[in-house]
Amino acid sequence: MGPDLSLAAAVAARALDGPHRVATVDDQDATLTFAELDRAAAGLAATLADAGVAAGDRVAWAGRNHPGLLITLLAAQRLGAVLVPLSFRAAPGETAEMVQWCGARVVVGLEAAAEQLADLPSSVTTLRWGAELVNRPGPARPRAAAPDDLAVLLHSSGTSGRPKAVMLSHANLWWSARNLEAVLDLHRADVTLAVAPLFHVGGLNCFTLATLARGGTVLLRAGFGPARTLADLASRVTTVFGVPAMYEAVARQPGFATADLSGVRAAIVGGAAVRPQLLEAYRARGLALLPSWGMTEAAPCGTVLPAAWVAAKPTSVGLPLPYLRVELHHPETEQPVTGVGCPGEIWLSGPQVTAGYWADPEATARAVRGGWFRTGDLAAWDDDGCLRLVGRLSEVVNSGGEKICPGEVEAALMPLAEARDCELVVLGVPDATWGEVVVVVAECRSQPAPTLDDVRAAAGASVARFKLPKHLLVVDALPRTPTGKVDRRALTELAQRRL
Repeated sequence: MGPDLSLAAAVAARALDGPHRVATVDDQDATLTFAELDRAAAGLAATLADAGVAAGDRVAWAGRNHPGLLITLLAAQRLGAVLVPLSFRAAPGETAEMVQWCGARVVVGLEAAAEQLADLPSSVTTLRWGAELVNRPGPARPRAAAPDDLAVLLHSSGTSGRPKAVMLSHANLWWSARNLEAVLDLHRADVTLAVAPLFHVGGLNCFTLATLARGGTVLLRAGFGPARTLADLASRVTTVFGVPAMYEAVARQPGFATADLSGVRAAIVGGAAVRPQLLEAYRARGLALLPSWGMTEAAPCGTVLPAAWVAAKPTSVGLPLPYLRVELHHPETEQPVTGVGCPGEIWLSGPQVTAGYWADPEATARAVRGGWFRTGDLAAWDDDGCLRLVGRLSEVVNSGGEKICPGEVEAALMPLAEARDCELVVLGVPDATWGEVVVVVAECRSQPAPTLDDVRAAAGASVARFKLPKHLLVVDALPRTPTGKVDRRALTELAQRRL
């Protein structure tokens, strides 16, 4: 059967070897020790079993970041069931669709999520979070889990098309944690800040679950607030995951310029491109933000830039993690791409990579190929083995038969964006003559927007003329996904309407 790599088994062990250690702290500073966390999970497991939950069933969570989400995950694992964290930003109809799609038997939800759960099918049992769910005897030990047993279903945070439910096993989650431990200074005494949404993989498994498994403390914040996040980073937090928009908001806080953030030993930034100036601003405060590339299907991190390299390579996403194979392949011929600076699609292979998508054999067949997972992300190797992202395969612009990677143009525009304190996003829109043309959309924070001539001159310094933008749009705010990524699908639709 193999070793039990489940979080439930790890927390049960921590309840024995460190029962009084603090496992979680919530927004009201209420704490749960590992013994209390394990007992609560056992009690909820008994409640779920009474509701008919058995091995292989899906149990959903509805609500913001909360200890109840982690208890529900542990309770589900004790029964061999699968957790499905739902987006608290979803509309009731969208929530009902997700619950029906995954076939959840039970939904555990906070009272604040009651309206979101109004349209659920009558066949689904809804449990409102409360002490009565957990304050009861439960199974003394979790049901033993095989490494490849399904642990969670997570909806991917893709920026185009309908999100897919990614299947992640206990082994996927465990090996992802081992990869980060191999390259970062992680301790049993760590306090991780869980402020990114736990219904996405970055919030859930970039530090949070692994911290609990080691016996550390998870500081749970129901939502992101830049002032409180700055205070957390300047006090007891040692590890944190966030997207660039979150770190940007924290850096704009009045107290940031004098804050001492040197107590944070590992701070990963992922999900979107990072401004070099932002990396420098945090480095001045004693904190080295570590650019990373990953995806839900990799549970999540695939690369991390070493702290010693951040100053010299601010636009890189770093080196592949040690227990993960990363190759670049030509998108059409599928042949390996090894040349420095030559773009190719990132292919992954390793024990942290998903087996595919829930109830979607077609999407799985498109992505999984002979033991490799095709990510759809385009990147190029640097001469030192680091990866540099150049865009998504689905976002490549075909202008007059020439293929243009938006990420390449965005990289060329980075100095202009830094100088003008703006974010510049490159995409393609239909054109009667060329099929598609390149458009730049600008969100400016404090200075006047650059002109189209400014943009073309900046890009023209390092990219070919056929890649230069034909249009410039200025918006008050770029549309974003719940994780802070630019929503390119919505932005493309906006650009098409405006043009």
